[in-house]
Amino acid sequence: MMFRTSIFSVQDHYPGRGRSVQDLYAQVLAQAELAEEEGYDTFFVAEHHFHEYGVVPNPLLMLSAMAQRTRRIRLGTAISILTFHDPLTLAEGYAMVDVLSGGRLVLGVGSGYLKHEFEGYGVHPSEKRERFDENLEIMQRALSGERVRFQGRWRTVEDVALNVLPLQRPTPPVYVAILAAEAAYHVGRKGQKIFTVPYASVGGFDDIAGLVEAYRNGQADGGIEPTPDDILVTMHTHVAETDEEARRAASDAFDLYVDTRLYARKQTYDDIMASGLSLMGGVDTVRDKVSALQGMGVSHLVTLHNFGLIPQVEIEESMTRLMRRAVPSERAGDGEMAILRG
Repeated sequence: MMFRTSIFSVQDHYPGRGRSVQDLYAQVLAQAELAEEEGYDTFFVAEHHFHEYGVVPNPLLMLSAMAQRTRRIRLGTAISILTFHDPLTLAEGYAMVDVLSGGRLVLGVGSGYLKHEFEGYGVHPSEKRERFDENLEIMQRALSGERVRFQGRWRTVEDVALNVLPLQRPTPPVYVAILAAEAAYHVGRKGQKIFTVPYASVGGFDDIAGLVEAYRNGQADGGIEPTPDDILVTMHTHVAETDEEARRAASDAFDLYVDTRLYARKQTYDDIMASGLSLMGGVDTVRDKVSALQGMGVSHLVTLHNFGLIPQVEIEESMTRLMRRAVPSERAGDGEMAILRG
């Protein structure tokens, strides 16, 4: 089975610590260029609002910039928070990104989880699932070229069709963000793809197998045929020459990232090393863990290298070590990427 490796950036920001938002944007765009050179499958960017937890409130804009600086790497959202936005506006914007990128868009979508974002948009968290489901249906139908008529609790659409459609037909690939195994099962049964961050949802490294198994069980019960690219598993990553060098480079940065972020569940570097829910370590350690993930049925790994003010040069070295020395040498080439995009 082909193994794919992608990259993800939250775009976490730290005011007053020497790196401006402009600097961060420049670094992320440079990382996208390097990721393409090193053979990463997709570059994913997050969406966050009203707090320096993440300073890309509109991933459409970041992906549009990336589209002009890259040629082959796919460009993804992780995630686009459908709950807060008009689904037709999103559909129009993402159709444009797919055209501008030559058909490279990957849509990770979710309902959101941060309290201050719901407060900022005036949406009660109890409404998020229904709002998400309605908006996802409208967006996907519009992206497919359908003239949409829809009556829901939160949205009404009367005979509307997009004037710009994505190059990928019927739509760009869509991944639904999940946390728990129960959610993985239900999403699998519905025939949808999943995006998951085990750090935020399971107790230890071996529990990732349970998420994968629950998803596959859902697919089986729903009569859905599995595909090699339907589960995205995301891990915080820093690849150094040795475990000791990884600790020196990443421990303070990870603790800063976690301490100043708005997670419901916080773990220090020592905590996450004990749980095993990261790919931070020397080349040999990371290679062994990637092999173990393959054994659990993970065939598309998403790696988060950029966190907590790690210097750009060390992020780039980690990105390069991972691809050249710690993941399987068989990766999707340009021909296979074209098939995926088609």
